[in-house]
Amino acid sequence: MTDTLLRFAGVSHSFGSVLAVDEVSLAIRRGEVFSLLGPSGCGKTTLLRICAGFQRPDRGRIILDGADLTDLPPEKRQVNTVFQNYALFPHLNVFDNIAFGLRIARRPEAEVRREVGRMLELTDMGEHAGKRVEAISGGQKQRVAIARALINRPLVLLLDEPLAALDLKLRQRMLVELDSIHDEVGITFLYVTHDQGEAMSISDTIAVMNRGRVEQIGSPAEIYEAPQSSFVAAFIGDTNFFDGAVREADGDYCRVAIEGFADVLLFNDKKVRPGGAVHLSLRPEKLLILQEPPPAGEERRNTVRGIVEEVVYLGAATKYWVRVGEYRLAVYRQHRRFLLDEKPIKWGDSVWLNWHADDGYMLERYSEADEELLSLPDTGFEAEAGSPPGPAPEEGK
Repeated sequence: MTDTLLRFAGVSHSFGSVLAVDEVSLAIRRGEVFSLLGPSGCGKTTLLRICAGFQRPDRGRIILDGADLTDLPPEKRQVNTVFQNYALFPHLNVFDNIAFGLRIARRPEAEVRREVGRMLELTDMGEHAGKRVEAISGGQKQRVAIARALINRPLVLLLDEPLAALDLKLRQRMLVELDSIHDEVGITFLYVTHDQGEAMSISDTIAVMNRGRVEQIGSPAEIYEAPQSSFVAAFIGDTNFFDGAVREADGDYCRVAIEGFADVLLFNDKKVRPGGAVHLSLRPEKLLILQEPPPAGEERRNTVRGIVEEVVYLGAATKYWVRVGEYRLAVYRQHRRFLLDEKPIKWGDSVWLNWHADDGYMLERYSEADEELLSLPDTGFEAEAGSPPGPAPEEGK
């Protein structure tokens, strides 16, 4: 038995002149949580709808457990979808909403009651079984939607921004519950979100999408710690970008000239030769902010001096903006210990920034179109670029 359960093979789809999905190929393993992550218009929801059967690709195939789904209607696919707005039936109570798919399939009532009972227990909704859906909270509605989608035992559960309608605290709690449900049922989740925190928290594998294409696939740690493009580095968390040129290269490391800095030592994973231009990424938490110069002689450490321009206290950490030459650098300082009598770093202070040569990454500079996407707010409810509202969800799905 192959480890790959769901495969997208060269899938493309356009809405008029807008290419929403561009030659996407993915292999999703059996039992994993696989997230499609990216800004609005990147193609993630279109790809999910193609998998569900609500839209047909212009090119490419969808393969599930060895069977080609591409030409099958939604009701013939062993996938179920949890929508942004849950798509629950307001005229039915919680029990009957969950039971709907089994009753459409004309399953015996004893089986319906047994399976609904199992789902009510799984989602901790047993005491609410007789309530109408308008009488329960948003988080409870989400659990009912998940139970209804799971009761037919699909091979893949498709989740389209399932937490977008919830407030922050409830979203965080529901992420934990979703993870627990996945561990309990063991089926494959294909999860669509614009929220990097959600994707990092719940996923085994993340595909970062941009303008219809997959920029990078990897584990949350790989995506964050080793981005393969400037777009990924900027979209996943915060980062500082620098432009410079290699002055000298020696083995695995090189010295890079950056305006306003002393020469910066950097791991030369791209094997750039002297004179070559580089674009660097450095995460704010990799920078150590100091009120006194660091001890001399630390191997492969970089040190620059700057002026604090802004201080933002965040509780668990403080974020500083530090001016170094033409660059305004973001720096996070974790509060492992916080002493009220400690001398704070304030606006206008002169400070030293220190980081290891291995913590910076050489990347290709992102385009102006990428920069525009990265600056746009994403609510999670915006349609994919060029996409029409689409058909209403299938009632039994």
